[in-house]
Amino acid sequence: MLDACRDGRLPYKPALLLTDNAAAPARDIARAAGVETLFIDPKVYKGRKLFGEKAVAELTARGIDTIVLAGFMRIVDGVVVRAFPNRIINIHPALLPLFPGLDAQAQAIAAGVKESGCTVHFVDEGVDTGPVIMQAKVPVLPGDTAETLSARILAEEHRIYPLVARALLEDRIALADGRGIITDSPAP
Repeated sequence: MLDACRDGRLPYKPALLLTDNAAAPARDIARAAGVETLFIDPKVYKGRKLFGEKAVAELTARGIDTIVLAGFMRIVDGVVVRAFPNRIINIHPALLPLFPGLDAQAQAIAAGVKESGCTVHFVDEGVDTGPVIMQAKVPVLPGDTAETLSARILAEEHRIYPLVARALLEDRIALADGRGIITDSPAP
């Protein structure tokens, strides 16, 4: 996302990088870009609810109203989802509702599908079950491994995630028929 901020695709600067991993390389990248980082220790805030309550308190104290997940490998607790309704997005390396959860690329290859891709969706209290906002497809090629498929999907993730993040920050996503629809002007 910082690359998209630097090159103008996303004309906003993140206010905070929140992580549950003290050694996350993203912390150094964020700091170098002048973005505040915050580590919430899951050993101190044990369980999703306590972790979520701490996250909500920290985000609220900073006036943050929009969350863009990137590499956050925890299930977001309902306390966070309810505090930021339709203001949290995630990207998943599959064409949801197919292959939710971990190892989506390997799941796609094992299932023998001809195409996979990525999905940007609102986060709800399920695992990769929130309303889909945008998807991008990539072919699954003969001989693909999870790694080769992941590389093609990642290129599409880098293309579509900033588009959706920008629309969310500009209040241009409306919900209709269980999907997020990007509009040209702010949604009512």
